[in-house]
Amino acid sequence: MKKILSFLLCASMLGCCVLSGCGESSSDSGSSKSAESSKSEEKTEDPVKGGKAIAYTDKYRNVYQIFTQSFCDSNGDGIGDFKGIISELDYINDGDPNGGDDLGADALWMTPINPSESYHKYSVEDYYNVDKSFGTLDDFDELVTECHKRGINVIMDLVLNHISYKNPLFLEACEEVEKGNLDGKAKYFEFHEKGYYSEDVNTIKVGDYICEANFSPTMPEWNLTSSETKEEFKKIAEFWLDRGVDGFRLDAVKYFENKHTNGEEFLEWFVDTCRGIKSDVYLVGEDWEDDSKIKDYYASGIDSLFAFRFAQSFGEIVEAINTSGGQTLAKKFTSYDSKMSKVNPDYINAVFLSNHDQARIANALESKGLAAEKFAANVYMLVPGNSYTYYGEEIGMTAPNTESDKYFRLPMIFDSDNLPDITVDGASTVEAPKYGGVKQQLADSDSLLNHYRRIINVKLQNPEIARGRITSQQVFNDPAIGAYYIEKDGTKLLVIHNFSSDKEKTLEITNDMIPNAKVCADFLASANDAHLAIKDGKITLPAYSSVVIRPAA
Repeated sequence: MKKILSFLLCASMLGCCVLSGCGESSSDSGSSKSAESSKSEEKTEDPVKGGKAIAYTDKYRNVYQIFTQSFCDSNGDGIGDFKGIISELDYINDGDPNGGDDLGADALWMTPINPSESYHKYSVEDYYNVDKSFGTLDDFDELVTECHKRGINVIMDLVLNHISYKNPLFLEACEEVEKGNLDGKAKYFEFHEKGYYSEDVNTIKVGDYICEANFSPTMPEWNLTSSETKEEFKKIAEFWLDRGVDGFRLDAVKYFENKHTNGEEFLEWFVDTCRGIKSDVYLVGEDWEDDSKIKDYYASGIDSLFAFRFAQSFGEIVEAINTSGGQTLAKKFTSYDSKMSKVNPDYINAVFLSNHDQARIANALESKGLAAEKFAANVYMLVPGNSYTYYGEEIGMTAPNTESDKYFRLPMIFDSDNLPDITVDGASTVEAPKYGGVKQQLADSDSLLNHYRRIINVKLQNPEIARGRITSQQVFNDPAIGAYYIEKDGTKLLVIHNFSSDKEKTLEITNDMIPNAKVCADFLASANDAHLAIKDGKITLPAYSSVVIRPAA
C-alpha cells in the first residue's frame, strides 16, 4: 500500500508542473497527467547527487545533544559513559563528509559531566573532575581526542548559576558563616540575613543566615557579583578549555541576574574571559524568555542563545505544522533574524525542536506520521545558524511518559532488536521507535534517519544555509507556503516549505526572485517521490516538502 500511495503522489506531483501559475501565487493541483509527462519528470536527477560536502572548521555546526548518562553504556553497569560515547562516534560523524553511514553532526553537546549526586548532574560537587560513573579524566581526554579526529567539536555543559550543597567550597563557606564570618568563602555565594528574601524563594538556612537556592534547597546560588567568584570561574574555564573543550553550553543564563548585577554584564564578562583563554571558543546560553530579553543577552557578545520560541511541542514550528501556517512562520523567522543580528551582527542562531527538559518532538508529531517528522526537520535545520538535534530525535524516539523529564532522557536505541539496559533515575521503560533503531533505519532509504543525514549533507554542500542571514520573506499567495531568502557574500538562496499536509503547490519562480534559478536540494516526504526541478519557470512542491533554490553556476 505504501508503494502504491507513493506512486500516486508522485504522478500527481509531476504532471502539475505543466499547469500555469500566477505570479507570486500557488495553486493546488489534482488533475490527471499524461504518461509522457510523468515519464519525463521521473528522469529528474537528485539535485544533491554529485555535490561535494565540506568539513568546515568554523563555529557553524550541526550539533548533536546527548544526555550523557543515557547514550551508550560500555561496561554494563546501566549507566552511559565516555567509552560508550567513543564507541558510537562513527555514528555521529566518521570524519568523512562524503562517505559512510554516519549522521554527519560535527559538534557534540553533552549534559553535565562533573561529579554530582543528582542523576542529571546539574548540581556540581567538583568543577575540576568528572563523575566516576562516566569514567575518568583520562577517558574524557580520549573522548575529546577521538571527537577532534573526526572533526567533531566538544561543547561542555557548564553550570554557573548554582552549585551543589556538597561542594567543598560551599561547605567551607557554611562553616565560616556558622561562626558569623561573612568575609571569607561566604563571598562566593548569596548569603544574607534571614528575612532578606521573600518566602517564595528557596533558601538554605545556615546559622543566623540564609543562602538563596532558586532551583532547589540542595543547589545554593553563586554570587555572580563577587570578584572571588569570577576568579574561580576563570580557573574553571581555563581547566576545561586547556583540555581541548571547544565551547560551553551555559545553563540557565536567565538567572545570571541578581540584586547587584544584571545578567548581561556578567555574561559579557564571562564571554570576554573565555575568549581571552581561547579566541575561537563557542558559547551558547539557555534562556527561555521572550525576544526582548534574548536581545539583551545577545548584546553581551555571546555567540548563540537557544531560540526557545520556535521549539517544543507548543512552539511556533509545531504550531505552524498543525495549522499549515508556513507564511506566518517565515515572517517570524525573518523578523527574529533581523532583530538579533542588529544587536549582535555575529550572532549564530541556535534552533532546535526538543531537548532534555521537554517531551520529545515525536510525541507531538507522531499522530501526523513520518512525513510530518521529516518536514519538521526541514523547517528547523534550514534556518541559518546552528541546528541542535537531541539524540534519538533523528530516529523518532518518543517519551513513554510525558509527566516526568526522566522519560525524556531514556537511552538511545541503536538496534531495536537489542534494546539497551540503562536506567534513568529509576525509569527503565525502554521502547523501540516506531520506525526502528539506528541499524534498522540506516537500511531503509525512506527512513527519518536518512532524511536527517540528507539535510546535514546538503548544509555541508551549501555553506550559505547555515552562515547566511535571512534578508527577506518571499510571499506567495498561499498561507501554507513559507519562503525566505538567505544571503551570504553576494550569494542568494531561496528556501521554500509547503506546510500543507495533503496538497501539492505549484509556484512560479521568476528571475526577480533568483536569476537563472535551479534546485540545489529538495527534501521530500518520501524517498520514492520524484525529485523537484524548475520547468518553464514553475516548480511543484508535494505536501510536506521543502526546496532550496540558488542561481545556476
